[in-house]
Amino acid sequence: MQKEHTIDHVLRATWQAVAKMYNEQAAKHGSTMATAFVLLNIDYENGTPSTSLGPQMGMEPTSLSRILKTMEEKGAIYREKNPEDGRSVLIKLTDYGKEMRKISRASVIAFNERVRGELSEEQINHFFEVTEKINQLIAEREIFKEIKRKAV
Repeated sequence: MQKEHTIDHVLRATWQAVAKMYNEQAAKHGSTMATAFVLLNIDYENGTPSTSLGPQMGMEPTSLSRILKTMEEKGAIYREKNPEDGRSVLIKLTDYGKEMRKISRASVIAFNERVRGELSEEQINHFFEVTEKINQLIAEREIFKEIKRKAV
């Protein structure tokens, strides 16, 4: 099987192209795709507890901490004690962060509208069905069980 015809290769290559596109767009505004992703996951009005931010984005705590530190240094976010839980901290957007979030959101919307404009509703539905099935197979941890049985 040629690598160009494997599902994982196509997924990885496509995601790398999307990430590069978003990073190029973010760079025009002095940002990165990772920062934009964080901005989009912070509640616009109330902020988001730092402890829930990483899991909701699927990001490791070390990576998130580094991004949050940079965002704070650039004035996009600030930290505030959580009034509902004194042990946790809320990550909140500054006015600058809210502006950057609007730019990030507009970029995501533009990408999605363009792709949807090129595909039929049926193609979009199939795409989501396929990715949902792949995620289900991964979550069930069944993909490599057959290999283990054969190797034994």
